[in-house]
Amino acid sequence: MGLVDDNKNKEKEASEDEGGAARGGGRQMSDDSSFYTTDQEEDNDDESALHLGPQCSLKEQLEKDKDDESLRKWKEQLLGSVDINNIGETLDPEVKFLSVAIVSPERPDMVLSIPEDGKPQGLWFTLKEGSHYRLKFSFQVSNNIVSGLRYTNTVWKSGLRVFSTKDMIGTFSPQQEPYTHEMPEETAPSGFMARGSYTAKSKFLDDDNKCHLEINYTFDIRKDWASAD
Repeated sequence: MGLVDDNKNKEKEASEDEGGAARGGGRQMSDDSSFYTTDQEEDNDDESALHLGPQCSLKEQLEKDKDDESLRKWKEQLLGSVDINNIGETLDPEVKFLSVAIVSPERPDMVLSIPEDGKPQGLWFTLKEGSHYRLKFSFQVSNNIVSGLRYTNTVWKSGLRVFSTKDMIGTFSPQQEPYTHEMPEETAPSGFMARGSYTAKSKFLDDDNKCHLEINYTFDIRKDWASAD
C-alpha cells in the first residue's frame, strides 16, 4: 500500500506511540448469559477491506513528495533508522510473529512459541478462572512498511462462539530488532460453566486485508494455572 496523502493523518497517529498501540480498559468474557454471543457476529473482515491505492517500495515512497518538507520529516520519523540500502525494491511487507506471552500479575510470564504454520499441537496453554492477563506479541517486520496491522480473535466452547474481539496494533517500518506489542487487559471467566476446553482462531491482518498469520489453537480454563514446564 502506498503512502498516499489521504492516509497521512491516520498513519501518522498510528505510527506514534510505538506503532499506534490500541488503548482501552479491560475486557471480560463474563460468566453469565452475556458470555455467549450469536452466530450473526461472524467476522466480515474480507468484506470490509480498505483499498488505499497502489503499493510501492520504500525507495519509491521516499522519492514521492521529496520536495514537501513536512511529508519528508514524517516519513523519516515513521521509518526511523531503516537502512534503505538493505531493503531493495520489495513491495510486500513481511511480518513474522515470533512468540506470544501471557502476562499476569499472578504468575511469571508464560512465553509461547508460535509455529510457522500457526497450528500449535495439543493444548497450547491454560488460564486460571477469573484471572487478569494480557497478551504480548513479539514480531519482526521486513521488506516494507506494514500499515494498519490489526488483531482479531474468536473463541468457541462446545461449538458455540463465546467471545470475539478486534484490536488495532499499528503501523510499523521494517527493522532487524523485533517489535513487542501488548494487548488490552482481559479477564478470564469464572464458575463451573466457564471451566473447560476452548478452541480459538486469531488473525493478524493489515490495511490491504492481507493475513500475515492465522493461529488455530486450543486452551483450557481451570481453577488454577497449569504448572510451568
